[in-house]
Order: sequence, then C-alpha cells, then structure tokens
Amino acid sequence: MVQAAAEQDKSAAPAKGRLVLMPNTLDLGSGHEVPLSDCLPGGAIARAAMLNHWVVENAKSARAFLKRVNAVVPLAQPLQAINILELPRANKGHNGAGVADKVATTPCLALLQPALAGHDIGLLSEAGLPAVADPGSELVAQAHQLGIKVEPWPGPSSLMLALAASGLGGQNFSFVGYLPVDADERAKRIRELDQLSKRLKQTQLAIETPYRNAALLGALLAHLQPSTRLSVACGLSLPGGWCTTATVGRWRERPASFDARLPAVFCWQA
Repeated sequence: MVQAAAEQDKSAAPAKGRLVLMPNTLDLGSGHEVPLSDCLPGGAIARAAMLNHWVVENAKSARAFLKRVNAVVPLAQPLQAINILELPRANKGHNGAGVADKVATTPCLALLQPALAGHDIGLLSEAGLPAVADPGSELVAQAHQLGIKVEPWPGPSSLMLALAASGLGGQNFSFVGYLPVDADERAKRIRELDQLSKRLKQTQLAIETPYRNAALLGALLAHLQPSTRLSVACGLSLPGGWCTTATVGRWRERPASFDARLPAVFCWQA
C-alpha cells in the first residue's frame, strides 16, 4: 500500500521543464545591430519565441533581444508577461546605474523553480553562448544536479570564431580569460603562457574589456617571443570585423588600432 501511494505521488508530479541555452549575437555595444537571422539559426529563434521564463545576464539587454526575436517570430506571450530574472552576479562592464528594470539577483535553486514546475527556462548572456566565457555555468550545474535536462542551441561564439579564423592550432587550446591588470603580474603571466604554449604546442586564448584591447596588445607584443604567432580577431560577425595573424616580430612593425566599442579575442602559439 505504501509503495502504491508513493508511485501515485510520483506519477502526479509534473514533468520537469528544460534549461534552454540560447545563443545571442555578438553586436552588444558595437553600434552595429546585425539582423538576428544572420547570426542565429531559424530553429533557435523559434525556440526563443516559445519561452516564457528566462534567466539572463542583464534584463534590459534580454528584453532588447526578445524584441528582435519577436520581429522574426512572434513571441508566444507579450513581452510584459514574460518572466525575466538575472543571474546572481554582477554584469561585466556595467555598474547597474540607470538600469530601471534591473531584477534582484536570486540563488540558482530559486531561479530553476519554473523548470521544477514543468516550464522550460531560457538562459541568455549579453553576447555569444551562455556559460562560455560568460556567466551561467553554475546554473547549468545546478540543473544537472536537479535532473533538469539541458538543451543547448548553436550560435556565435567569439572564442571559436577567432580560433577558427586564426590559422593556429585548433586541436589543443586553452582559454585563459582575462589577464592580470597589474603590469608586472600581466607581464609575468604572458611569459608563463608563452612558455606553456611552446611546451604543450597549445594555442592560448585571452580576452579583454574593449577599451583595454590596445593596452593588452601592447603587453603581448612586449612580452611574447618575436617568433610566437599572434592572432587578433576584432568584431567578428560585425560589419568591418577583421582577423590578422602574424609573428610578434611582424606585429611590432605594424601594430593594430582598435575601435574601443568592439570586442576582440587574442590567440597566440609559440
């Protein structure tokens, strides 16, 4: 009798929803809004239009994304009726001032409650793929622990686009994120990564806040070996985007200039 009652309670529980990893464009803050259908597969756009619950990096930019989705595929619910919550961490590059619709951060378990009640949830970052060089991995890990299925959709990733366009080794690479801001620590880290690249035959990938791109390039040119191949990919998928690969020695002869609004990815292989 007890077993039968337990099975009945189990059958009465709603099926869990999914955590849908939704890609975003790479044009945030660039001043060049790329048509959504040029960057995202049609299936991903249609899937985004169906979702009524979202966990996002920034609520304001997420609403702008959903407006772009609605222009291609009508949203299943009016934008005002869609539940949008922010991930529990500070938005990179923002201090929060002036964002009227900023949502209070909530622990990951609370953010996943709609999925436990049977609703699918979209996970969205401000640019590119969520949880890849962007926040979201803790939410994905929590979903796995709760038995919530994770559904990733393909879309642009600045890291993968830069690596593919670089001509450097794509079989063995490491994303090292942001390098230290302190000049001495940054120089030491660059030299360590250069030696690691040579020893492991491994391509290193790093990023920086756009307005600091020129400073990072200067540090890389100062501390990498002249024979190391360095690739800089700036604004890929955007009008005027470019990727250049040359030895550090050649770069020193002709350093690049940057649009301070455009993101860049730096790849090098010793």
